[in-house]
Amino acid sequence: MRVLVTRPEPDAQASIDRLAALGIDAVAAPLLRRAALDFHLPAVSGFAALAVTSANALRALEDKGMLADLMHLPVYAVGDRTAHEARELGFAEVFSAGGTFERLTTMLALARLEGPVLYPAGRHLSGDLAQALAPHGIMVVTATVYDMVAESHFPDRTLTALETGGLDAVLVYSRRTAEIFCTLVGERLSAAKKRDLAVFCLSENVAQPLVEKHFTRVHLADRPDEEAMMSLTLAFAREQSGS
Repeated sequence: MRVLVTRPEPDAQASIDRLAALGIDAVAAPLLRRAALDFHLPAVSGFAALAVTSANALRALEDKGMLADLMHLPVYAVGDRTAHEARELGFAEVFSAGGTFERLTTMLALARLEGPVLYPAGRHLSGDLAQALAPHGIMVVTATVYDMVAESHFPDRTLTALETGGLDAVLVYSRRTAEIFCTLVGERLSAAKKRDLAVFCLSENVAQPLVEKHFTRVHLADRPDEEAMMSLTLAFAREQSGS
């Protein structure tokens, strides 16, 4: 079996390596790419914590040489992958919310923080953390530190592989990626291929645009994390091979 990974680099290659370890061949066609922004952070001395919903925020801060001033803060990460990235970068106190924005909000609300939260984020936000925590009396300062830019072209060779059966499944990790996939690929695939192509999605929210565009073999991960996506893909591969 051969699958397509649509997430941005360097995460796409990380997924490909993990799939290879499971005996699954994969190729990447990232539909988003991280773009640097000019930004300035407020003075960090008064903050009680750092909230992170994407490893790309940490990478953006690292690119600008701004991590050293933040290392004393506890990090509240949306999921295990982002938490792992924070630990790799040197943060000592890191908490994972288990993969969803709602769980991150709850974890922060229960943390009894004595000060505001700094939230380095992307230009396209899936949730408003400041609004979500306001009823709990927690102030959030959001700093836009990166942008994820949509690709305007999908490789013709990869599209041909999807249409002719050279690729058996597609892995989709975000709703925005699903929307871009529908725009760049959905209109160019035959109705028969949309019915036949397996699409593995991180969550129901991610899957919705694909279902609306008549992709019918949409599978959901048990949890919104990479481990669950790998398990889903491996189960499908075994089913295909009859093992």
